[in-house]
Amino acid sequence: QVQLVESGGGLVRAGGSLRLSCTASGSIFSINSMGWYRQAPGKERELVASMDNSGRINYADSVRGRFTISVDDAKNTVQMNSLKPEDTAVYYCNADVVAGTSQSGLKYLEVWGQGTLVTVSS
Repeated sequence: QVQLVESGGGLVRAGGSLRLSCTASGSIFSINSMGWYRQAPGKERELVASMDNSGRINYADSVRGRFTISVDDAKNTVQMNSLKPEDTAVYYCNADVVAGTSQSGLKYLEVWGQGTLVTVSS
């Protein structure tokens, strides 16, 4: 199996910064992409930022210019600057991976972290 462990959430004032990190572990053959989603109360989960294995990056329009994603091997980090109250949400790490080995067999998995709360006070 594959697991994602997140860290770095918390409470910050508007204008402040936080860094979220996510590390993937387990039987990983390859990682196709890693990213972050968020879900605010009463709203649907939405993409925040993602990077695929060719280095292509996607940002939500609402965070472009304020958030920066980086992926190094199996670790994914998003630096969040100039935070706003509307950034308050539970942030989830996400990874699209190929799991297993050539001997045991390979399978595609979409994996989610447990979520970490980011609260931005006004």
